[in-house]
Amino acid sequence: MSEKILMCGNEALAEAAIVAGLDAYFGYPITPQNEIPEYMSKRMPEEGRVFLQCESELAAINMVYGASATGKRAMTTSSSPGVSLMQEGISYLAGAELPSVIVNVMRGGPGLGNIAPSQGDYFQATRGGGHGDYRTIVLAPSGVQELVDCMPLAFDLADQYRTPVLVLADGILGQMMEPVVFNKKPRRKLPPKDWALTGADNRKQNIVRSLWLKEGVVEQHNYDLQAKYKEIEKNEILCEQYEVDDAEIVVIAYGIAARIVRGAVNKARQEGIKVGWIRPITLWPFPTEQISKAAENFKIFLTVELSCGQMVEDVKLAVAGKVPVPFYGRPGGGVPTVEQVLEKIRQLTLRPENVV
Repeated sequence: MSEKILMCGNEALAEAAIVAGLDAYFGYPITPQNEIPEYMSKRMPEEGRVFLQCESELAAINMVYGASATGKRAMTTSSSPGVSLMQEGISYLAGAELPSVIVNVMRGGPGLGNIAPSQGDYFQATRGGGHGDYRTIVLAPSGVQELVDCMPLAFDLADQYRTPVLVLADGILGQMMEPVVFNKKPRRKLPPKDWALTGADNRKQNIVRSLWLKEGVVEQHNYDLQAKYKEIEKNEILCEQYEVDDAEIVVIAYGIAARIVRGAVNKARQEGIKVGWIRPITLWPFPTEQISKAAENFKIFLTVELSCGQMVEDVKLAVAGKVPVPFYGRPGGGVPTVEQVLEKIRQLTLRPENVV
């Protein structure tokens, strides 16, 4: 499809996954991502592919494990408390080095919370979330078209590095409607899946597992995983910078919060305030080096999130004390307005001595 189509984020990401070659979808309904399994239930059978509504999120993630082990592109989607239930399975996927894609359309928490948009799952996504020393690549689109573009990238990254990839959206991004284009762009060259379980044939035996009981084997496996994660950190960081060349204040935000921040930055520029923003697109690997270099030239780094402050910790680590890193956020489904962010920028401009 090359023409523009008006779609909501949830349905657009579902179609983008299908265009990217999704073989099997396993999911369980939870608001605000229910449009995804609903859409998949119609489109996947039309394409001759697998759709299964599972009995729980635990079942869904373990079915992803099984399908991925055969070399197929498999994914699941959920929202915050549902993704919490998947954490053990995601750890198994990472331990067995199985490529997979998990989409989290975040809602307010903790606990069952509400069905409003939130960014309170940053820690869960970027720190692995489950047990053991593992990481997952995390993509954070800020618009429906970018959400569409992230899906083939997510599958390619998963296949290239044999790792789970998380796509973080939120209730606004999942429900909002924007025109999108589905393009089958040339993609990266991927390694063969010679590790997959494809049945008996003339090859050596393949074993897919995360349980290794012989002394020292899991230790070495962890070292191998860490080497892979360092390669990902070296090659796969994505971020966007806007109006930063002469900025004295830099605002850092991701996802839907970055859309709000961009509006505030534009208005602040109209008032003569020298402000710009940096938007991490990969939350892991985090653009630490880019932010660290920027901290050598700017005075204040304001972090804006739909949470009580989670990404701000990574920003502080990247800045390493070079400049102040104040925070502004709205948790539990609260969404700041452009004017509220603009007012915070004005305060920092007028009273920088009060920055904490």
